[in-house]
Amino acid sequence: QLLLVESGGGAVKPGESLRLFCTVSGLNWDYHAIGWFRQVPGQDREIVSCIKPSGTSATYAPSVEGRFTISRDNAKNLVTLQMNHLQLEDSAVYFCAARFGGLCKSDMKYWGEGTQVTVLP
Repeated sequence: QLLLVESGGGAVKPGESLRLFCTVSGLNWDYHAIGWFRQVPGQDREIVSCIKPSGTSATYAPSVEGRFTISRDNAKNLVTLQMNHLQLEDSAVYFCAARFGGLCKSDMKYWGEGTQVTVLP
């Protein structure tokens, strides 16, 4: 059983940055891929980024490639999403999620409750 808690959301202007944190607790969390997802009301949840258990490999949605960076510190039970050059379209509730193994898929087993990111003109 894993517990994930997001933090770091807030309101910013276009072009500014935010850093999101996902604190993970539970046994063997370092064997789990961790993904960041986001959802806008009325729309499907979409994956933003995923990092493998080792932290050596990550993937990004095309819409955030080059602007967002995911990282993890297994010793600190922490996954970070650095978001730069934020755009209006990045506004959403951001969730972190965990899945045993190396891939992030729609059937992530553990989810946090989310943190709001708002980009205001």
